[in-house]
Amino acid sequence: MREISDHWTQRAKKEGYPARSVYKLKEIEEKFHVLPRQGRVLDVGASPGSWTQFILRLSGGRCEVVAVDLSPLNAGTPQDNLTFFQGDITQAATIAFLESRRPYDALLSDAAPATTGNRAVDTARSEALVEQVLDIARKTLKPGGACVVKIFQGGGQKRIMDDMKRIFASVKAFKPRATRSESFETYFIGQNKNV
Repeated sequence: MREISDHWTQRAKKEGYPARSVYKLKEIEEKFHVLPRQGRVLDVGASPGSWTQFILRLSGGRCEVVAVDLSPLNAGTPQDNLTFFQGDITQAATIAFLESRRPYDALLSDAAPATTGNRAVDTARSEALVEQVLDIARKTLKPGGACVVKIFQGGGQKRIMDDMKRIFASVKAFKPRATRSESFETYFIGQNKNV
């Protein structure tokens, strides 16, 4: 975990969010309107909990959030409309749980693989993670639903985008301002899931 405290990190702390990543989702939402004001949202790679908190705050409690991560969630006090599952999205038990809660109006993933410092390896791991998230999206998103995934640039992102275009009517790439300048991550936003 980074110890660097920049504008976004300080702002997150001041506003009660566990991580600066909340401003990436905020900007995505302002530009693309991916979140329902009521319904069910799946947050993959949810820890430490900033995206989950943002969804719950934005919906005023009218959205149910199902959050999943390998690490524990720090989304404040427990809420009736928040379900957290600690597990690996490549494992059958986790997938079965997520499928049991479907359908979702939106699926968001800020998940990133454990990085090695080798860009080729890290990019390949990111792509494999996104492929798993998209498989879950195919099975659990409502028709018309939206999906946001983080991906490391530098490898097969065109293939991933092409795959998303088979699932969603509209797919865009977007790099929020809150992304660190040295980061090679970007986000793909899929909207209006095909039937």
